[in-house]
Amino acid sequence: MLVLSGYEYLLVFIIVCTLVPLSGLALSALLSPKQSGAAGRTTYESGCEPIGGAWIQFNIRYYMFALAFVIFDVETVFLYPWAIAFSKLGLLAFVEALIFISILVLGLVYAWRKGALEWS
Repeated sequence: MLVLSGYEYLLVFIIVCTLVPLSGLALSALLSPKQSGAAGRTTYESGCEPIGGAWIQFNIRYYMFALAFVIFDVETVFLYPWAIAFSKLGLLAFVEALIFISILVLGLVYAWRKGALEWS
């Protein structure tokens, strides 16, 4: 008898999630060419020869926009299980979710007023 009964599907999921990337790496190692010439060692950028160095400085607005996207993307990850179990959770969970959403809305308003969502 298993000590952790009910977790068999989780174990199978972890095994599959481990085997898929490992099999992809093994398959690419088997099928990839073993020798490459000078053309294979050059930098490839959509068929054009690279111009200038790769170490350029990007505007901080790109990073701020990406961080705002990640924050609100994670919000949906946390709200999805709550929405699935909404009928079983009760009023306290609803109030907690409202507090969570209001904190995120305040963050959105702050980012909006600071100009983090402006692309220009």
